[in-house]
Amino acid sequence: MLSDKLKQVSRRDLLRLTKQYGISSTLLAAGSMTGLITTARLAEAANSTYEKRFKTEPKFTLKFGAAGFNERNLLIERAGCLQFAADLEERTDGAIRIEFIGSNQICGQLNCVKKTQQGIVDIFAASTQNSAGGAPYLNVLDYAYMFPSRAAQYYFLYHPGSEKVLREPLRQRHNLEFLFSHAELRGIQLGLKWKDKPLVTKVGDLAGTKNRVTGTQLGRIAMELMNLNPTPIAWEETLDGLKQGLIDGAETWASAVAYANMSPVVSQVVNLEFFCGTEHTAMSTKVFDKLGGELQDAVRESAYLTQVHVQAANEAALVKTVGFSDPQMPGTIFDKNGTRVSMLTDEARREAEEMCSPEFQPAAWEQWRERLNGWAGGMDTYKFIYDIAREIPKDTLPENVEPRRWWKA
Repeated sequence: MLSDKLKQVSRRDLLRLTKQYGISSTLLAAGSMTGLITTARLAEAANSTYEKRFKTEPKFTLKFGAAGFNERNLLIERAGCLQFAADLEERTDGAIRIEFIGSNQICGQLNCVKKTQQGIVDIFAASTQNSAGGAPYLNVLDYAYMFPSRAAQYYFLYHPGSEKVLREPLRQRHNLEFLFSHAELRGIQLGLKWKDKPLVTKVGDLAGTKNRVTGTQLGRIAMELMNLNPTPIAWEETLDGLKQGLIDGAETWASAVAYANMSPVVSQVVNLEFFCGTEHTAMSTKVFDKLGGELQDAVRESAYLTQVHVQAANEAALVKTVGFSDPQMPGTIFDKNGTRVSMLTDEARREAEEMCSPEFQPAAWEQWRERLNGWAGGMDTYKFIYDIAREIPKDTLPENVEPRRWWKA
């Protein structure tokens, strides 16, 4: 982990280097280094990276607002932000320069999308669910149990059909260019009041509990149907709510718990897998349109290669860094904090699906389904994505999904 390699670098020295060489050059340098990183080594690498990045005058300098991400937690949840920035700069020989601004310094989970639409930032990274407040069409990813696995999510993101049902409507309605995303499925992360209770093995064990919900409207529908009392709480306040017992749990995914340092106050990870957890990166369509054909091709290619990186890296990090497995690997974040993982049986998962999915509870979804279908030109968005997600065998491993350039039919 980069956080382990940076132990010899004090926070004060790191801030000094970012002030001297810029946040982007310092983070890109740190991300590319191997072995134990000292202040002197990092300074040398940051200087080299700075000189390389600034040897030519860019045609475009783009601000990249990355919610709560920084060089440390991007090695826990592998969202690909720094890899994309580095690849795009190199691919365009400096014609595009990325100013990476993470750690909520310019925008947060709930407002990065709005600040991109307003032109304050050009590129942003945040969950599609939290971004749905400013771009409601992103709800299209959040029908309950539409995706049977993380493999199905990655398969969809690479699929040419994602252009028709996700990317094109997002451009038209919200002026956003969907670039790439990590893929996990959401469960309920229970706080410390559940520490000494038996491991939750079915959704009925959670009946009547109070749980934090994100900005997605469709997530609320599923939680209400499962009697999970969705409670809107800002991501930044969720940790305190779990610690103090103000809420029983939070609806989110495993690596989010780990990267946000929530695992000390999360006693159980209940893997309901009931809808998407997609930490995506998107770009202003207005900015994308200004780049011209050659640089647009570069953005797409860098997005594609970042998607390939994220697919492999996050799957490895889930097991080897986060501890999202049963049994857990020793030394992982969940192992160190005593966070138990309940993967649920197929039968228990099916029980939850029958309680809340559009397949079994169509009336509850009708209003939002019609709204999303209308925004997508009348197509049945749920059925379209549902069918794509089942083109591969259910037992396909996420790392074995074949990458495709989704803009090429």
